[in-house]
Amino acid sequence: MAPADARAPRTVDDTGLPFLFLAELVAKVLHQRGQLRLPELASHLKLSVSVIDPLIAFLRAEKLCEVARIGNSGTDADLSYVLTEGGRVRAATALGRNAYAGPAPVTLAAYTAQVQAQSVAGVHVTRAHMAATFDGIVVNPRVLAQLGSAMNSGRALFLHGQAGSGKTFLAERLRNLLSGAIAVPHALMVDGEVIPFFDNVQHQLVEETVAASTGFDRGTAPDMRWVRGVRRPAALAGGELTLDMLDLRFDAHTRLYQAPPHLKSNNGIFIIDDLGRQRCSPEELMNRWIVPMDRNVDYLTLHTGHTFQVPFDVIVVFSSNFVPHRLSDGAFLRRLGYKIEVPPASETEYHQLFRQACDQAGVAFDAAVFEYLLDCHRQRDVPLLACYPRDLLRQLRDLARYEDRPPELSRPNLDWAWDNYFAAGSLHGCALELERRERGRMEND
Repeated sequence: MAPADARAPRTVDDTGLPFLFLAELVAKVLHQRGQLRLPELASHLKLSVSVIDPLIAFLRAEKLCEVARIGNSGTDADLSYVLTEGGRVRAATALGRNAYAGPAPVTLAAYTAQVQAQSVAGVHVTRAHMAATFDGIVVNPRVLAQLGSAMNSGRALFLHGQAGSGKTFLAERLRNLLSGAIAVPHALMVDGEVIPFFDNVQHQLVEETVAASTGFDRGTAPDMRWVRGVRRPAALAGGELTLDMLDLRFDAHTRLYQAPPHLKSNNGIFIIDDLGRQRCSPEELMNRWIVPMDRNVDYLTLHTGHTFQVPFDVIVVFSSNFVPHRLSDGAFLRRLGYKIEVPPASETEYHQLFRQACDQAGVAFDAAVFEYLLDCHRQRDVPLLACYPRDLLRQLRDLARYEDRPPELSRPNLDWAWDNYFAAGSLHGCALELERRERGRMEND
């Protein structure tokens, strides 16, 4: 049974966490939130009352907390607790070491077992899955087959091609091939340190999670330290990526850890976009991934100096405008399962892309003007990249809004958009024609 499928821990020992650690965590929560009842503490910490009760008893015995108020029912569940002066001092000291005061963490061993139980390597992608995922999207059939096969390998892949060929769009779309929801912990405990893990941005819910615990014991209640129904993650990092971002970071001011993006991407995809444009060299960045891609583990270091091993169950997608051999040596390239070129579109594919872009921009398609556009590409040896139809038609739409008229696909308007986009000068004097038109309007006004 995977850890996230186990029932809620009913004793402190069941949590796998040290008693004194949990008692300190309770004190930190009381320090930050003030007076709380047992069910409120249980709800905050994602633990049952039967786990919280002995922790409160210990804090009371140590004169670190006391009963602040007795509710109308007079039951233990209706007692409110607050820290004593000594408890506030002890909690403040603990918060100074590590300011985490959220849900109780899970152990690193439990997290590792959970990652293995929901491994991305278990995903099976078929031709039908690819067709459904890319339905209505113009993609070279050869590239589609390569991508589908690459996803089944579970290994890293390298997408390369000219800027604007659609590499990033394809990479992000791959996430939709990863079926099944996963469980993610609120936090991890490593060597006495707590690392916040669940990320509202990176970990999106796709299913209704199990109803929140009321704090009272239920024999079948799940362990609420896990967030269930999470969509397999897909993180994207571009030119802003630096080597230190791939390490565990500790903020000395907030006293909180920040897990690296690839750790939060376990059981999913991590896309490194625009490889070769980062502030660190491609060699440095790629060398950082050799051990994880070889052994499916990574090594991180706490601010105390303690180094620990974490699972690395991620499909890494490198996307670059450069061909692979320009960025790295053979040793790294051998570790890439697939090196896939995303070529310019064929004329047939470009026609499909342009018609789709016309529909999206609200511009009536004109076959003759499209043929004229193809001639422009041929005459100037401009490749048929997937981004051009959308970008050119946006310029037509912008001009139409400026002239307060419906957008129109015509040769003069297309020339105007082409000149703006490529900064290549007027194609057939159309820029001058539009200039004369504007002057005429101003004179008439």
